[in-house]
Amino acid sequence: MISMFGGMGQALSHRNYRLFWIGQSTATTGRWMQRMAAGWLTWELTHSTAWLGVVAFLDTVPLILITPIAGAVADRVGYFRVMRTSVLGSAAVTAAYAALTIGGLITIEWVLVLTLLYGAIESVTYPARMSAVNSLVPRRDLSSAIALGSTTFNGARILGPAIAGPLILVIGIGGVLAAASATYFLLAAILFVLKVEESVGNRGVAFDVLGDVKDAVRYVVKDPGIWFLLVILGATGLFIRPYIELLPGFAALAFHRGPDGLALILSMIGVGAMLGSLWLAWRGRIEGLTAFVTLTIAVMGAAQLVFTSVDSIWVAGVFMAISGFCMNGGSSASQTLIQSTVEHRLRARVMSLFVVISWGVPAFGAVAMGWIASVVGIRATLAGGGVLALGLWLWARRRTKAAAQELESAEAARP
Repeated sequence: MISMFGGMGQALSHRNYRLFWIGQSTATTGRWMQRMAAGWLTWELTHSTAWLGVVAFLDTVPLILITPIAGAVADRVGYFRVMRTSVLGSAAVTAAYAALTIGGLITIEWVLVLTLLYGAIESVTYPARMSAVNSLVPRRDLSSAIALGSTTFNGARILGPAIAGPLILVIGIGGVLAAASATYFLLAAILFVLKVEESVGNRGVAFDVLGDVKDAVRYVVKDPGIWFLLVILGATGLFIRPYIELLPGFAALAFHRGPDGLALILSMIGVGAMLGSLWLAWRGRIEGLTAFVTLTIAVMGAAQLVFTSVDSIWVAGVFMAISGFCMNGGSSASQTLIQSTVEHRLRARVMSLFVVISWGVPAFGAVAMGWIASVVGIRATLAGGGVLALGLWLWARRRTKAAAQELESAEAARP
């Protein structure tokens, strides 16, 4: 039966990972339920798109500021210790959010405070949560476990809002926030049930956080394989990934469509992203992932050029699905390669850099592309990003073989 599901079945055959995946799947769905409920609550309180932008910013900015430090802490005290504490914190904050909303005491000021607090706690969780997978499955199943987690994340992006929308009509925004809080408490309970022995670094109370972060940066710069992947991720974040933030304008200006057109393109990207993760999870091998990451750059660049040159939104949607497949597949493959190579003592710190580059750089890229688009037009701006991505591919393909030898060899698995 396990063989029918390829690498996914192998990853889920491990009890600890299976329980962790169930908890993560539930909590991630709750996270997207909460985001939709919070967005709708903000709109009901203010009827202002500006406030929506402020809330989204406060939800994201802790990621850039806190995650590198959180990685250093996780390497010192252990991934599961950090997760147990931070997940309980997320559950408590969301429960307070629900109580204030149900009690009619919620204001936009409380929304801002709770959003910032929740974002800060989640930023502490990310490096430990990503690194913990390595402790739950053997190296041969790591690719499938990471890809399955990515599939779950993308599925939750669709499932969470789909559940929250009707629930708001039945139990209200406060009820949805309470349900989201319950999903975090479930994950916390599972984390306390898991029996995982962790080898951690020096757990002394006094340690040099900035020094630990610098050690991780030096390690990455000196490791040609990991440096290769992070350069690709950063460049993709600048040249390709920002098109998602610009899609509302593109749907209106290029295709003369409203929210329906935007929803169509976003759905196609989501479908492609899920298929990319599922394919990697089923594939279940580390060998060949470096070449796949390099190939995704060329495919995304070409897909973006086609997307910006066609007049049919349906054709554009197909190529955005291809882009979503490569974007999410390339990110999952890069995470797998880094996790299989990095030294255990630095794992969470290096993964925190991965998070900042994967999720933080696109925010700056979107600002830059948005400004350029206001000057030269949105089609030309996104097409330029596609051309730059193809230039990056020409650089990367000459270095792929050497990077693969560093990242994929059995000897690359370090303590």
